[in-house]
Amino acid sequence: MAKPTVLVTGGAGFIGSHVANELVHAGNTVIILDDLSGGFKRNLPQGCHFVQGSILDVELIDQLFKEHQFDYVFHLAAYAAEGLSHFIRRFNYSNNIIGSINLINASVKYNIKRFVFTSSIAVYGSGQIPFSETDIPQPEDPYGIAKLAVELDLKAAHEQFGLDYTIFRPHNVYGIGQNLSDPYRNVIGIFMRQLLSNQPLTIFGTGEQTRAFTPIKSVSISIAKCITLPNTKNEIYNLGGNATNSINELVEMLFELNGKRGVIQYIEARNEVVHALSSHQKADNDFGKSTYISLHAGLKEVWAWAKKTEIKNPASFNDIEINRGVPKNWE
Repeated sequence: MAKPTVLVTGGAGFIGSHVANELVHAGNTVIILDDLSGGFKRNLPQGCHFVQGSILDVELIDQLFKEHQFDYVFHLAAYAAEGLSHFIRRFNYSNNIIGSINLINASVKYNIKRFVFTSSIAVYGSGQIPFSETDIPQPEDPYGIAKLAVELDLKAAHEQFGLDYTIFRPHNVYGIGQNLSDPYRNVIGIFMRQLLSNQPLTIFGTGEQTRAFTPIKSVSISIAKCITLPNTKNEIYNLGGNATNSINELVEMLFELNGKRGVIQYIEARNEVVHALSSHQKADNDFGKSTYISLHAGLKEVWAWAKKTEIKNPASFNDIEINRGVPKNWE
């Protein structure tokens, strides 16, 4: 029996590379498409075939689908700077909606068996926690709006053309391989870079906002596994940790790992959801309950990796479309 051939977009990025690695180890033929805007070649798993390119390149996408005759598409490529998305609306929608639609079009055209999409709990907004898949999404930022738009388009493509899909809404994922040089997203990576560079740790607002930080392994395994489970077709799943910590608590853990206290710089609060937590009962039922390590244990592992990793200087986003209200440390 021939091995399934799988396309993973964003496979040089953090979550994408871990998913691609799981797929390789499961015996799939894996093709990775990534423009390296947020990923690194060092993340590419052994045994995959890498193509550098953009999901906005329609001709390239058609060429890849025609050449490889993919069985499955795992779409993880995105510009996931949720807070920044208010100020880069055109860029956000181009990359996170139009790029996704290019892949959906090709998936319909070439009769893909399943389209696996990583959405985000940003689609929920600031509703009552824990967020449930049965809640009516009410995204509050352009990033969440873009993710929800793709979810809705997949539903429409299924109803019109029979394209099967599985949608995941992960949240606050951290682990080895994450981008430590991005100044706009992934607070754990930002804090680790600031610590390693002897810079103040910048906290928006009071630091009492809470998140359920999620180790990458508990997310990547379920995403990769879904194509082997028929009952996960055309379903949506929250993925993530069940225990919340405040940003202030996160900082104290990092100071402990560092062996000394650093400087905290509290800056003006930005427009963000204050408390975020999802229910994962549906994923537990269909994929089996994940074993979550404590945040402290997970941070210890990532901190050991980060200390040995070359960290590039953070690159500012050069094409801010709306300058009004941009946080001062992002200007």
